[in-house]
Amino acid sequence: MVRDFERKIDVEIERSRIRVTIFHGEDEEVVKLNLEEAEEFADKLVQAIEDYSQRKQIRID
Repeated sequence: MVRDFERKIDVEIERSRIRVTIFHGEDEEVVKLNLEEAEEFADKLVQAIEDYSQRKQIRID
């Protein structure tokens, strides 16, 4: 049986941190990043998305 649940990601600015909250089903995970960590995360996320897009275009027979 496949369980159907909703995922949602919120990004908020706190006083000195970026707060990322990931909701999945009834659970949630909160990550608080300083500016340097948030920039590094953003760069890695962009790279991962680009890599994923390229892999989707590669056809393996």
